[in-house]
Order: sequence, then structure tokens, then C-alpha cells
Amino acid sequence: MITLVTGATGQVGRRLVPRLLGQRQPGEQVRVLVRDAARAEPFARLGAEVVAGDLRDAEALGKAVAGADAVVNVAAAFRGVPDEEAWAVNRDAAVALGRAALAAGVRRFVQVSTGNVYGTGRGRPLTEDDESRPGGEMWGAYAESKISAERELLALDGEMEVRVGRLPFVYGEGDPHLADVMHWAARWAPAQRLQMAHHADVAQGLLRLLYAPAVNGPVYNIADDAPVTTVELHRLNGVEVPAELYGRTDPDPWFGIMSNQRIRRDLGFRPIYPSVWTARDAGAL
Repeated sequence: MITLVTGATGQVGRRLVPRLLGQRQPGEQVRVLVRDAARAEPFARLGAEVVAGDLRDAEALGKAVAGADAVVNVAAAFRGVPDEEAWAVNRDAAVALGRAALAAGVRRFVQVSTGNVYGTGRGRPLTEDDESRPGGEMWGAYAESKISAERELLALDGEMEVRVGRLPFVYGEGDPHLADVMHWAARWAPAQRLQMAHHADVAQGLLRLLYAPAVNGPVYNIADDAPVTTVELHRLNGVEVPAELYGRTDPDPWFGIMSNQRIRRDLGFRPIYPSVWTARDAGAL
């Protein structure tokens, strides 16, 4: 079995790939598609095959998927990039990869997506059966391009099975994301909550999607058990809580809060770090 991983040098990918390599069985191979081969040297030393090329290049895609049995598409352009880049990477390149994989005989395609595709809250934890409702503070080209990619990939006809893992806010293992979130949290209400997942649990969830012989999905939320409040985020980052923060109200208390019941029930997922406090106490931040 050959598994291709894209986005291997990003925050999620560079923590996922070593775990994938560490779980290889005899005869299994891991291949990574990267723009800069030098950045993939740590993976090569662990035994990965490195293909240098851009996800948006058809020739590179052909080389990357040739002979592969499975693909995990982690590559993404996040908030802060021009809208056209977000669409080019998150939708156009993802769909092109899916089509190339289908043509090459790939049997399973795992698309890494985001909980932002849900849009506005529902007055309860978001489930995989909820439709996308555009809106909310985090809506924009990133979320729009991701939900568009999901729909186009899931509509591909053929023998390839497409599975989607929707991620919340991801943190841990030295990822600066936890500090970066203060850019937004400084404007939130004190009890406003953020759904999270540690990198170890993101990897666990994606590997379950990759290896499970059958799913009821095909879409799964990958999230921990305990969203964290704005006040807690300040404390985790060692930042004093501003007095004016306590005068704010949360317009949507269920915005971004995701249920993990489906992946728990179907695939046996149990968070290694049920909350960010568990990860902090374990020294895994």
C-alpha cells in the first residue's frame, strides 16, 4: 500500500507524516508531495518517498498519484492569503488531485477540511448532517472554498472512496496557533468558546479515516470533548484578562462547537487529550 500525503510540511502535515510512517506495516510506503524537497528531508530520513512539485501542476500530480492506493490531502491555503489563492489551492487543486487520483486507480481519498464550513451555529453542537449556512465571524474564502471542494470531491464517480475529516482549531506540540488565536480572542466575550483538537488527536482521527475498512460517513468531525473559553485562552497564554472583556456578550454561544459523537461511535475515536488542560498538564502544548 502506498499512501500519498500532500501538505506534509504544514503545521498539520509535518506532525501527521511521522505518525503515519511510524505505523507502517511491512509492504506499506508513505509518499509526500512537497514544493521544496529540502523541507522534506526529515521525512526522507524516516523512510518516506519524496516527490517535488506543486499541487497546482498537473504533471506533478500525475507523478505523485502514480501507483498510490490512498491519498490524504492536508494541503490548504488558510485565512490571510488572497481569496484567489484560497480558491486555487483549497478547491481547484484539491479537486484536480481527486480527479488525478481517481484516474490513477487510487482506492481511498481522505480530504482534510474545516469546521468553519458549517458557518453559523445551530443552538447545539454541530453534526456532520448539518448543512453549510454561510455566515459568522470566520466565514470567507477559506470556508467557502473548503465546502466547495468537499462537494466536488464527494461527487466524483468511480471506485475511489472519498472521506472527509473536518477539523476545529488545532494546537499542540509547539504549534504557534495557540498564541496566534489571541488576535481574535482579544475581541471575544469572556464565555465565548473555541472548539479544539490536539495534533495527536487530529492524526489519530485522520489515520482512522485512512485505515477503517468501512465508514457510515463519509464526513467526520475530529474534535476534543471540552471547548475552551476566552478567559481560559488568556490564562493559557499567560495574558491578563482585560476588564472590558467582561462587558461583552456572545452573539452565538454555539458558533463552531462540533460534536465528535459520530467518529467516537463509528471509528472508536477517543481523544488522547480530551481538553487543552489535559495537554497542558502532560506538557504537550
